[in-house]
Amino acid sequence: MDILSPQNPRAKEWAQLLEKKHRDKQHKYVIEGIHLVQEALRSGADLECVAFDVEQGIPSELSSQMARTDKEVQWIGVSAAVIAKCSDTKTPQPVFAVVRKRPTDIDVLLQLKNSLVIVLDGVQDPGNVGTIIRTADAAGADGVIIGRGSADIYNPKTIRSTMGSIFHLPVVEGDLLELLPQAKENGVRIISTSLQATSTCYGYDFTGPSWLLLGNEAKGVSVEAEKLVDDSLIIPMKGQAESLNVAMASTVMLFEAMRQRHFQ
Repeated sequence: MDILSPQNPRAKEWAQLLEKKHRDKQHKYVIEGIHLVQEALRSGADLECVAFDVEQGIPSELSSQMARTDKEVQWIGVSAAVIAKCSDTKTPQPVFAVVRKRPTDIDVLLQLKNSLVIVLDGVQDPGNVGTIIRTADAAGADGVIIGRGSADIYNPKTIRSTMGSIFHLPVVEGDLLELLPQAKENGVRIISTSLQATSTCYGYDFTGPSWLLLGNEAKGVSVEAEKLVDDSLIIPMKGQAESLNVAMASTVMLFEAMRQRHFQ
């Protein structure tokens, strides 16, 4: 059945998912656009429904996947007004989907023998968090841990910035002061960047179990988390910039770790 009125109870429920409190309450979130919906379908994400512009029909990129989707996934034609109500962007794309949250257990990462994991401590910008998840995916990291005080991973801007990588690797939310000691007990080295460090990221051995801890854009790693760091590294810079954005710093570290592990 098509949903054409933005006042429809279901349309109102979807629109509420633009706010964190409703995402937490409903245990669902919205993804927008053909690419993200495609990645969610490909990766077997737990989709409740796919809503498409009824006047344009199901996008051709998705119609082939429609036949292969779980029978429980509803495909619903909606009006442009409903799409606008449920969208976070100025020029909404003609399709969005509602996804049920599927929280990942930290044990998935703790049980890995030689894990490469990126850990975020109070990284507040959704664009940075999403970019870091995408970079971790690109570099072949085993997962991402999002500590308290960081941007919500289900924020529409975070999801967009991941470009679908959120469906490709485990993303765990939790208390770093509980999780990091557990990792250390399992032989993981906790590594952080510091402008005061004397060792560089290019002289460090990332081939063992390595969790890279990155802190808040302005304040860096919290004092409590800092106490759990085993090794501090500096990213050497030849130019005059004082420092790198947190997403760029994570990229340099992750790709150096990937180089050492796979391109020796």
